[in-house]
Amino acid sequence: MNLNRRSFLRRVGGAAAGLGAASWTAGCAGLGRGAAAAGLPHSTPEAEGVSSAGLLAFLDAAQQGGYELHGLMVLRHGRVVAAGWWAPYGPQLNHTLYSLSKSFTSTAVGFAVAEGRLSVDDKVLPFFPEARPAAVNEHLAALRVRDLLCMASGHDKDPTHPIVKEEDWVRAFLGSAFAHPPGSRFVYNSEATYMCSAIVQRLTGQRILDYLRPRLFEPLGIDGMTWEVCPRGINTGGWGLSVPTAALAKFGELLRRRGEWQGRRLLPAAWVDEATTFKIQQPIPAGGERKDWHQGYGYQFWRCRHNAFRGDGAYGQFMVVLPEQEAVVAITAESRNLQGELDLVWDHILPALKPRPLPADPRAHGRLQERLAGLALPLPAGAPAAPAATEVQGRTFRLEPNEAGLQSARFDLGGGGGRMTLTEGGRDHAIDFGLGRWRTGETALPGTPPRLISGGAPKPGTPAKTAAAAAWKDARTLELVVRYVETPHRDTIACRFEDGAVRISFMNSIAAMAAKPKDPRPDLAGRA
Repeated sequence: MNLNRRSFLRRVGGAAAGLGAASWTAGCAGLGRGAAAAGLPHSTPEAEGVSSAGLLAFLDAAQQGGYELHGLMVLRHGRVVAAGWWAPYGPQLNHTLYSLSKSFTSTAVGFAVAEGRLSVDDKVLPFFPEARPAAVNEHLAALRVRDLLCMASGHDKDPTHPIVKEEDWVRAFLGSAFAHPPGSRFVYNSEATYMCSAIVQRLTGQRILDYLRPRLFEPLGIDGMTWEVCPRGINTGGWGLSVPTAALAKFGELLRRRGEWQGRRLLPAAWVDEATTFKIQQPIPAGGERKDWHQGYGYQFWRCRHNAFRGDGAYGQFMVVLPEQEAVVAITAESRNLQGELDLVWDHILPALKPRPLPADPRAHGRLQERLAGLALPLPAGAPAAPAATEVQGRTFRLEPNEAGLQSARFDLGGGGGRMTLTEGGRDHAIDFGLGRWRTGETALPGTPPRLISGGAPKPGTPAKTAAAAAWKDARTLELVVRYVETPHRDTIACRFEDGAVRISFMNSIAAMAAKPKDPRPDLAGRA
């Protein structure tokens, strides 16, 4: 179905931030309370035709497969049948979505189309006459909003990484090489999504975060969301949105209901159908199995096997909608194997969805509730104390000159935890950690938190929420694991103390996934 503005309007009738470091930890254990606060109705799995045993099998398979999940919500018939968060992650925390942000950007375009502000067949160039290149080839001249939405802008490869190094991303995008007719081939392109954000802002005078607030977020009871911006103040569109897990579940449920929410129509059903159905085929590997990245693409939504569709983001952020089964699965994570994570859904959750209510299964349901309430990521392995601890307590080490500009490191231990303070330019960057437990805090340490893309990064000095734990790996090595709990990522920091000196090495979880793990930060060396 391809709709221009007039036919579209005719068919549709025209129509958790702000939490301090000390306050957010309580929700990490309050899983049921967090799910209830999401404003979604609840039911038992069996009452909605879902096998508790099948959901337990999903959790078992994820653990056995080494998948690091952070949050999970399963909805059936619009009711929550399972919700859990792996401590120190919790229901009230935002979580970086990476490219799952694209599906929200698509929805902003959908609202603008429904309000008659644009058509998906509008040409892109006229929106930005001030950024028009001196030379315009026929491919750029023909580029439509639809082509941006379908990842079919006519590029040979994704131009995002070089473009985000520029100050004016719109001008850089329009000045990039359009080698093919738009609409002719699928090439993943996050900057194309950014252009959709820029178009909506140009038409409405609002960033898409603010434009979506009264149309999507407020009706769904979502607040506290944040969205990164480019140097010119436009939401990044293709990445950079952060919301709690429940926001994904609600957004998926809105889409499953084809734009209706609690008896109120928010988004035209025709737009939801248009956005989530097949528009273009991705390249299929020769002789390879057609899995979930080769089922076709809509308007910033991926088609899936089993006639499902999804939004997804790097490291395993998923919102999966299964219309035939009347189900939604929302997952936040840090996984390197995204297809494997989806396979867990198909292998365990999908078979657990039955066409009729099931007999009550108190034993399996009780085990599921206990399991969900006790989910936790592993603490660092090692001892809570070591002989070197007394030597280190309260000492400051002057660091050798280093690229990060860090000048000193101080270690304060006691009370079942401690604090490492790194000083840079007269500013203290503290990391609070527990020994044998997570301790929450905030840090603005340079180089943190890890991120996949430079574009839209918060200003230096912006604090990030942390949960950190430490253990003594041996008599002289203290290892800290610092989780940046509003992102998928973590740092592992090894501090080796010997002969009045310290050596501090870093490994972030993005670098650790590389074929040859190497953190971009150099080791720090210093003496007391």
